[in-house]
Amino acid sequence: MTKDELRKEMLERRRTLSSGEIVAISQNVAERFFAEIDLETVGRLHTFIRIAKFNEIDTSMIYMRIWRDWPRIATFAPRIDHETGRMESVRFDEHTPLVDGRWGIREPAEGEVVSPGKLDLVLVPMLGFDHLGHRIGYGKGFYDRFLRQTRLDCLKVGLCHWPPLDEPIETHEADVPLDIIITPNGTFRPETSLKELNDWAN
Repeated sequence: MTKDELRKEMLERRRTLSSGEIVAISQNVAERFFAEIDLETVGRLHTFIRIAKFNEIDTSMIYMRIWRDWPRIATFAPRIDHETGRMESVRFDEHTPLVDGRWGIREPAEGEVVSPGKLDLVLVPMLGFDHLGHRIGYGKGFYDRFLRQTRLDCLKVGLCHWPPLDEPIETHEADVPLDIIITPNGTFRPETSLKELNDWAN
């Protein structure tokens, strides 16, 4: 199945989820995030703000808890610069007004913009992923371009509704694999998953 075919299938699968299911999935992902991600070395965290109409995972359960329990961590959210076609990382907190961008996606109305190279952790939205950490996004390429500018030690954490696909996803040179993917029922680290697959095959 091609990436475009998988994208359509995953979008349709997500559309069938009820609001109650999304809440439960988001709660489980948030709990697993705080249980398994070491935030001691994180100073700047970039998080997407969910697109409700796409049934995305509600990241407010993560960033609002960070504001409460980890106030030293600066949080940033995406803003699309339509002149350059690039995604910016804009600082936001509980006092920052959010506005609807061109595509109806909520963005910080104002705030400090930092380069991707200054981020320590990035939360990445996705439709699906494979055991190698490759993701299926919406096909616009904003996150891949953004992630290519982060440091090698920046932790790239994907949040997904379900486990990895059995087959590898077709990739392109510009695709950036993730370090960790958190789902409601498990956390996947591509290097470990690949070793398990190789052990099983042998």
